[in-house]
Amino acid sequence: MADTPGWFDRYVDTLPQRGWFKFLSRRVVLPYWAARTPAPKMPGGPRETPQTTESVQRMMNLIMPLKDSSAIGRAEAALAIAQNVDEIFAGLDNVGTVHFARFLLLDDKICMISVYDGDFSNYIRDFIFTIGSVFDEVMTVVEGGDKLIPTAHNVEAFIDWVHDHDLFQAPDFPTDLFTLMDEARGIAPQDIKPHDLKTLPRDLILMLHANPNISLGGGYRAYPGYSAAQVRSKFGVGW
Repeated sequence: MADTPGWFDRYVDTLPQRGWFKFLSRRVVLPYWAARTPAPKMPGGPRETPQTTESVQRMMNLIMPLKDSSAIGRAEAALAIAQNVDEIFAGLDNVGTVHFARFLLLDDKICMISVYDGDFSNYIRDFIFTIGSVFDEVMTVVEGGDKLIPTAHNVEAFIDWVHDHDLFQAPDFPTDLFTLMDEARGIAPQDIKPHDLKTLPRDLILMLHANPNISLGGGYRAYPGYSAAQVRSKFGVGW
């Protein structure tokens, strides 16, 4: 029969819900640990992998801050996309490795969310080759974008810029976070030591403190059991 927790254990379990404890954690404990063991800024985008199966349906979550975050600046960003929709779609068709892509306006940012196959750098190069002129127009409304125009003449710099503004993709398994953080700190793989699982919540909090915007895991990736053509055929709907 399991031991019944004592009054002290029950009291400790309630601490995370207590206002004074939340205040102390946010204003004292978090700044202390962030200064003592700072978490590194993690690189954006998917991580390199030798497994070819991991190069299918990769995500890009490109977050671009607008120069003008007012409704006028947001309208300019929306027009930069809306006026070039046909060219964007044709360019993405020509890239040939894109599963889907869409643009979003979120607060003071314009975002491009896409899923593609293959290498990240090659994806960006192909993208610029096919619709670089469209992205030049988008970059005119983005903070820091002017120095990258024309993107066709600044391909490598643009790739680095996109990588910096792509969300860090956290691992699917939380324990893998330890290894990624140690690697980002410059610790050689052979020198990485196992971490105590009890430190996972603290390290996760410190990582989110240093990286407030992340993609949670690699996402679900699969192909449907039936293709769109098969579904439409069953319903008697032609193309």
